[in-house]
Amino acid sequence: MLIHPWDAATDDAEWQDWLATHDFGQLAVNGPAGAPPMVQPTHFAYDPARREVITHLARPNPLWRALEEHPTVLLSVVDDYAFIPGLWQADVDEPPEHGVPTSFYAAVQLTCTAHVVDDPEAKAALLQRQLGHFQPEGGSAPVRAGQAPYGRQLSGLRGLRLEVQEVRAKFKYAGKRSEAVQRRIAQRLAERNGPGDAAARGHQERRRAARSAIPR
Repeated sequence: MLIHPWDAATDDAEWQDWLATHDFGQLAVNGPAGAPPMVQPTHFAYDPARREVITHLARPNPLWRALEEHPTVLLSVVDDYAFIPGLWQADVDEPPEHGVPTSFYAAVQLTCTAHVVDDPEAKAALLQRQLGHFQPEGGSAPVRAGQAPYGRQLSGLRGLRLEVQEVRAKFKYAGKRSEAVQRRIAQRLAERNGPGDAAARGHQERRRAARSAIPR
């Protein structure tokens, strides 16, 4: 993923705050020699204190063999995207039709070392942590190895702990454009108000305000 300086995260807090509310991504694993990478969509929970991601997959998933052979994996999360027409992007001193269309998006890529969790007690603890992330209000029985209602189902899945080695984060929201062009894009996003437009506009204005606050 190419990250220009104007698209880079301002600090770790920016991507960590974003990732805390985006917990569905694509887990990419190297496939066998001569085969393409294997990609698994999955919900996950990221723990910044432990610098790890936890998730689980069904035991018959073909990803397991690939993980055992190649434990270095990439978890990719992309959201808050919007298409930006060229007319919106044109500089103030050029015809609107000369503007270049682009995409706005936020993306975080986590390079990780995968650790498979098969021990029943450890697997139950992992699932309980994941359940606590997605269902903090409670309402479900605790996950305990060998105990109802989930104990019998544990054998049908495997836990996965991803130890984060590197983070690459990108917030592509017209960071290199002039103030006038950025304000125009924000206005057009508000007017169009399509899927993803409000989130994209929020990122653009937040990052523009942060840059304006930096002493020069």
